[in-house]
Amino acid sequence: TEVTEKLEEVVMIWIKQIRQVLVESEQIRREADDIGPSAELEYWKARMSSFNSLLDEIKSSRIKKVISILQAARSKTLKQWKELDGNVTIAANEAKDNVRYLYTLDKFFGPLAEASPITMMEHVPGLMNTVGMIYCTSPYYNTSECMTSLLLKITNQMINTCKKYLCEG
Repeated sequence: TEVTEKLEEVVMIWIKQIRQVLVESEQIRREADDIGPSAELEYWKARMSSFNSLLDEIKSSRIKKVISILQAARSKTLKQWKELDGNVTIAANEAKDNVRYLYTLDKFFGPLAEASPITMMEHVPGLMNTVGMIYCTSPYYNTSECMTSLLLKITNQMINTCKKYLCEG
């Protein structure tokens, strides 16, 4: 029982740390007013990387050994652990899925940032079709918050490209 208590203390520390990561990941992002859509992809790539690292750690043999010992001891801390493990898995899946869908927009980011306004407009129908496809098919990214954020960033990029064109022309 002494070993079990020590292991439960360790798991409670892990639980506290993982909860902190999950809470921070749900906080509202602070972003510059004029950032473009590639920042959205970079955000989700970074989030995917951090949650995949966390999942790898959770699945490590060291942690699995501790959890199996606590399972054998029928520890009550395992309920919290399993819930957090599930939440981390959901967050990792969301980030991975969002990266996959946002990568379908990646081919439009260059023309949005570098083209003239006239050339840029040739890409808008394809871009909007792809955004619509994401909205209709993504299990995670089809919320009004995600779509609003994405469309705002696309609009920002178009405005920045037009400003640059006017100032250089």
